[in-house]
Amino acid sequence: MTIEPDISAEEKIQKLAQELQAFLGGDKATVSRLREMEDGHAGLTFGFDLVDNGNTSSFILKKAPTGVKRSGSTDIYRQAELLKALHGSGFPAPDVKWASSGEEELGAPFIIMEMLPGRTCIMWDPAPEFKSDPSIIKGIWHSTAELMGELHQFNWSRDLSDWDKPTTLSEELSRWDRLFHHTENESWKQTAHVLYERLAETLPSNVQMGLVHGDLQPGNLLVGGPGEVSLIDWDLAAIAPLGTDVGWLLMMSEREAWPSDWAPAQPISHADLLETYWHKGGPVTENLDWYQAFSQFKMASITGLNLKLHRSGRRHDPIWEKFAHAVPIQLNHAMQLASKLTPSQEI
Repeated sequence: MTIEPDISAEEKIQKLAQELQAFLGGDKATVSRLREMEDGHAGLTFGFDLVDNGNTSSFILKKAPTGVKRSGSTDIYRQAELLKALHGSGFPAPDVKWASSGEEELGAPFIIMEMLPGRTCIMWDPAPEFKSDPSIIKGIWHSTAELMGELHQFNWSRDLSDWDKPTTLSEELSRWDRLFHHTENESWKQTAHVLYERLAETLPSNVQMGLVHGDLQPGNLLVGGPGEVSLIDWDLAAIAPLGTDVGWLLMMSEREAWPSDWAPAQPISHADLLETYWHKGGPVTENLDWYQAFSQFKMASITGLNLKLHRSGRRHDPIWEKFAHAVPIQLNHAMQLASKLTPSQEI
């Protein structure tokens, strides 16, 4: 695994541009406008243009981070097979044009995708063109639920049978409990431990497995013209219980789980979202309180880790200070949901 030398951000861009030019352009095409995208997560995400015979095409490069074990969300190359299968099925996901699991071309594994039209709508701070009309934001929530319903019908056992080892619900719960150990706030830890035990006691059985996105919410939709939407940022995709996607969307749209000064724009009810999901063939209809409570536990765990990284100076990202205000509310609301569950509950 390559360890990248300590050079400036500008020098890194220049070096990457040269590597891309050698890999894609040679003497025939020209790489231009290489820039880092703001919405990259586990991997490094860049946009660039490729000019060939007077024709310009735009692409997105996702590159694995250097010096980090490549597994799960940091294994960028694993997305190549997934996205090719989704695009081939007609699902609105980016098509992968080039990919490599090695380090020879760009210094780390990567995928290069077509750049799809549109822009994202971050529900905590919608751009002016989105919040000028409440019906636009409501429509984006509807589109999110529709895409989830369509995704949950994807035939993964046929098209992605060897892509990923399925993750059980028990394994998912244990994973996020382990992550919570990074949280430095003892009060959060105490509440989370009680919540974890309650969720473990009431773990649904006979779970519906399938392809989950892992962060399927409005901020990961590209919104273009009327009816033109696509789903991006597949870093957390897995073969896992479908209800974890549904619970995540319910968590994001739960008015009572967010502080008034840091809440997503959510002019839509859970009933409306679920009806849209079911209308598009979404199969998850039961144990929704469990999945939502689990998602709020998961959100608190993610916040705790990222807050620790931010405050330690290892990953500067002050937005997690805002998300920290939501953690007690998320956990307490999840406890309310969990208190209604019974150990015998099943899907």
